[in-house]
Amino acid sequence: MKESLRQQDYHKVFQKRGDCIRLLAQTSGVVIFFAWFFYRSIWAVPLLFPLGILYFRRCVNRQCRKNRQELTMQFKECILSVANSLRSGYALENAFLESREDIRMLYGEHSAMYRELELIRRGMILNITLEELISDLADRSGIEEIEQFSAILNIAKRGGGNVTQIIRTTAEVISNKVETMQEMLTMLQGRRLEQNVMEIMPFGISLYIAAAYPGYFGTLYHNGMGIIVMTLCLAVYAGAYLLGEKILDQIEEEL
Repeated sequence: MKESLRQQDYHKVFQKRGDCIRLLAQTSGVVIFFAWFFYRSIWAVPLLFPLGILYFRRCVNRQCRKNRQELTMQFKECILSVANSLRSGYALENAFLESREDIRMLYGEHSAMYRELELIRRGMILNITLEELISDLADRSGIEEIEQFSAILNIAKRGGGNVTQIIRTTAEVISNKVETMQEMLTMLQGRRLEQNVMEIMPFGISLYIAAAYPGYFGTLYHNGMGIIVMTLCLAVYAGAYLLGEKILDQIEEEL
């Protein structure tokens, strides 16, 4: 495939410079807040850099998964639109071109799937086959459903037979699979919301007590024993946070 047509690599989270800057600012804010909350000292910021790096990496991994999940859902709608067009008598290539309008109406022109369909349209103008274009998308995304569709499309094109019926059946099977995954992800999002509330709650309670009773936590700062106690609290909190996030991440990756 021509290099000029290559687009987004879904294994990379930063497609724009602003994405990296935003996440770095978010990570810096978390590190500064932890330095103030646990030590009331700006000098603690360099010591918390390792935690900042862990937080940054987790945010990157989560954003990558989110990008791929969104593309999976949009791809499902795309192949359903293609299947409907095939029932109406469109050729496979034209069915993909027609699906652009459905995706634009559902997700907008800035959505990942619309950009991919635009890439397919431009590729066809350059006489690149649909199989190559879908295969390229499968390679860049690493999404199982797209890889399966690409493999079946290649086999159907090479083997002949009723390509239209094969693609329609494949689209329905993949669509059902993605819908099941979508339902499970919705349930998981509820658990993740509960997890986020539990992660924020200790800070909320502590800040409320500090505001209601000024000086209540004063003995925990700027002295050796206080630093040890707060460091232990930070270690317990970080361990609980990482354990909870790891459990949810493993469940999400298995979907």
